[in-house]
Amino acid sequence: MRRPATTASIALTVASALTLTACGGSGGAEVAADAKQTLTVWAMGTEGEKLADVAKAYQKTHPNITVKVTPVGWDVAHQKLVAAAAADKLPDVVQMGGTYLGEFADMGVLEPVDTKSVKEGDFFPAAWDQVSYDGKAYGVPWYVDTRVLYYRTDLAAKAGLETAPATMTDLRAAAEAYQKKAGTKWGLSIQPGGLDTVQSFYPFLYSAGGELLTKDDKPVIDSAAAVKALENYGSYFPKGLSAKSVRPGYDVTKDFNTGSVPMFFGGPWIMSLLDDNYPDLKDKWAIAPVPTDVSSVSMAGGSSLAISADSEHKAAAKQFIASLTNAQGQADWYERTRDLPANKAAWETGELATDANLKIWRKQLESAKTPPSDPKLTEITSKVDTAIEQVTQGRSSAKDALDKAQSQIEGLVR
Repeated sequence: MRRPATTASIALTVASALTLTACGGSGGAEVAADAKQTLTVWAMGTEGEKLADVAKAYQKTHPNITVKVTPVGWDVAHQKLVAAAAADKLPDVVQMGGTYLGEFADMGVLEPVDTKSVKEGDFFPAAWDQVSYDGKAYGVPWYVDTRVLYYRTDLAAKAGLETAPATMTDLRAAAEAYQKKAGTKWGLSIQPGGLDTVQSFYPFLYSAGGELLTKDDKPVIDSAAAVKALENYGSYFPKGLSAKSVRPGYDVTKDFNTGSVPMFFGGPWIMSLLDDNYPDLKDKWAIAPVPTDVSSVSMAGGSSLAISADSEHKAAAKQFIASLTNAQGQADWYERTRDLPANKAAWETGELATDANLKIWRKQLESAKTPPSDPKLTEITSKVDTAIEQVTQGRSSAKDALDKAQSQIEGLVR
């Protein structure tokens, strides 16, 4: 029995759900994997576009399966998924963003994963954490990302910096040196406020030994470690080491190119952006792990693939997901998209095993963390977003801001 969708979820325009492509099953008998059938899949953003090519290749070796991939924009993905879940119209296979899974698992609309055939140990710990809810896995990790430090090596030389910042103390000193000696406008680009500011804060929080929630969903954002992390984060703004405001849609790579911003934390896709858009920057930048506080820990993001609890094509869906999430499938997906594999074995061959930059990404992924898959994670992180902005704008101390966020979050998770 699946639990009914929450009232809030149902309220999100069931009418709009009826305009979506009818995808999931109607609760009838399940179809055998080798039977002739159509498998419906929703995937988001660039992945949705690229997955259609993989599906065509898959159909050649599985002629009984027609894979119908529907690309969905990330800007509308959550609304469409909620509406489809409320109307029992989810596709057979659905891509789950890192912050989505807990919400939809809590609704009861996702099929638990058979952990006898899908092994937790095959994946990075943070990737598995993203698919886990209430003691069960509800998706298979597809790709994963994290954040590392990007820095201008040519400007570092002007600033008298011989190596990348190894500690949080080094990071602050490097930001000051870039400004004073290399003449950069800013020292470090970190988000001052607004939606998902918490993602910019996570490397500071996790490296200081802090957490947003414990494994059993108890809020601990007011811990001494979290306060220390936010004090450190907020210290970049009063003296102009980081910008107190950024325009909507801000693209840090443009200021990185001009030299206004010499350092920022970014994901793996930015390497390709820099290579493609700013070829003159070649050999003038590098990446390094998140500087150590108590340890070097970054955030983990990414996506998983889940099966609708109402699907009539679960056997075929499991086979299709297995082809995308085993070592070979993820190595192929990396070649197509540059998405980092969540399956550790995919990193043992080819460029993933030999490239110096990719070794830095892998090292960071080994220690990366993700918050527990709480159904109210988006609401929870919005409270932390507000607390961070209060500090960066000089309106509150870190302790007072996080004490308030803690109280608000406790009210959400009771």
